[in-house]
Amino acid sequence: MPGITERLLYRVAKRWIAGYNLEDAILDAQHTNEKKMTAIVNRLGEHTPDRKLIEEYVGEYLKLMDRMHEANVLGAISVKPSQLGLTAEKSLFSENLGRILDKARETKRSVWVDMENSPYTENTIQVYREHFNSYQDLGLCLQANLRRTRSDLENLLSIGSMIRLVKGAYPESADVAFKKKSEVDQNYLGLLRILFENGGRFVVGTHDDKLIAQAKVLNKERSVDFEFEFLKGIRDDLKNELVDQGYKVGEYIPYGPEWYNYSKRRLRERKRNILLLMRSMTG
Repeated sequence: MPGITERLLYRVAKRWIAGYNLEDAILDAQHTNEKKMTAIVNRLGEHTPDRKLIEEYVGEYLKLMDRMHEANVLGAISVKPSQLGLTAEKSLFSENLGRILDKARETKRSVWVDMENSPYTENTIQVYREHFNSYQDLGLCLQANLRRTRSDLENLLSIGSMIRLVKGAYPESADVAFKKKSEVDQNYLGLLRILFENGGRFVVGTHDDKLIAQAKVLNKERSVDFEFEFLKGIRDDLKNELVDQGYKVGEYIPYGPEWYNYSKRRLRERKRNILLLMRSMTG
């Protein structure tokens, strides 16, 4: 039975997760579509070497795509490499991603590959490149806090990759990542300029007002096919405002029993979220 801290956290976590199961995610995705946004659905879970559990994750994504198709959900799925076998071995991740892409072709669904912490970066990009030529609706997330990302972005754009740019939420050492917020923001803006100059389809994944404003300015200079993307439950007012202004907006919707660690990360990121938790203790 969950402890009192976990129960209280779940009350707040419902802002950021759809719920425990697949049908919760489908319902949430439909609500997102009703608000004129696309849904990017992710089954929570990561860093598992357990092959039985890995197979369960793969099966869940196959079922998820079928259900999204049946329910006419507008959107994509997003998967984590370490969830699909990269923690065990690279070839297993590649094999499982291939299975997911077979279902994506069948259901005409886009697939995003999330980027995790830096030890996984190189193998994630290699496996992505293996599969991209055979499925163009395969996108990859890149993190602006990593020093290597500019080079990765330029190489990936040269083959026409679909990119989602985020700041990066994993703790990293100074030799591989920028540590100051100002440095990360500066790098993000530089990468954003590259995307607007050379990108095809891409996603601006940030809640930062200044970077969103810069994206709007760049879009006026060079109109391209891009989308703003936000986490579920964060900056809902801004999402609606951007939709009203005519921008494409997506909402990243995680679900699953592994919600606890995900929610703790959200609390660490935003002081406002800690206040929400405190209010739940008295409300």
